[in-house]
Amino acid sequence: MISLKQTAGNILEGVNHLLWPAVCRLCGGLSAEQSGGLCNNCWQELMFDSSGDYCPRCGRDASKYGLMEGQCAACQDETIEYDLIARAGHYSGVLRDIILAYKFNDRTDLAEYLTMIGASVCAGCPFRDDIDYIVPVPLHWIRRLHRGYNQSLVIAKAFDRSSATINTDLVRVRYTKRQWNLSPNKRKSNVKGAFAVRRGHDFSSRKICLVDDITTSGATLNECARTLKDAGAEKVFAIVIAVAAQAKDDHKTK
Repeated sequence: MISLKQTAGNILEGVNHLLWPAVCRLCGGLSAEQSGGLCNNCWQELMFDSSGDYCPRCGRDASKYGLMEGQCAACQDETIEYDLIARAGHYSGVLRDIILAYKFNDRTDLAEYLTMIGASVCAGCPFRDDIDYIVPVPLHWIRRLHRGYNQSLVIAKAFDRSSATINTDLVRVRYTKRQWNLSPNKRKSNVKGAFAVRRGHDFSSRKICLVDDITTSGATLNECARTLKDAGAEKVFAIVIAVAAQAKDDHKTK
């Protein structure tokens, strides 16, 4: 039999839900108490945004049947410094909203979704057991001070690091403009020479995995990979939450 105490507790819980119904952290709509903070619509869209086939060289949407020698048609003529990339999804919908809110609106409570997604990508990527160091793409100290954290480091810390350790010896030595409103060529020049390896660390013969929240043209990842290989890295992989600018001429995303 249900005790009087249990009955009273159930009544209070029902009144609480009636007066203060659970709301979605992202859109503000009603959500179930046990839904993990997002409503069903946001969860479904997040799952859609975080799925689909993609090119393992550039990360753009691509059917696995359309790849030629491990590359899609869109990146056949591009110079890509990193060896392989693994991603969660494309930069749109709920995934985009979470990234923007987390980075620019101080919504640090949304970090758990990005770390959950990032950990899943790491667990399923083909190079997971071939990594010596996990290297988050660094922020310049001024931007790091303003934001309060490096989102790439937060994501990297959620990875299963049984066979690799986080390394922060790649640093950003030059303050750069934000990339989102620059053309592809200006993005390359904007980050050229912006990174360096700390003195006394050469990464010789190491296999590195860069981590970032988003990549658009790949300019930042390319410059980081080039810097690491100049410091002796044998291979450089990349894991990102989202890839933007799916079309080669689409560069209007943040």
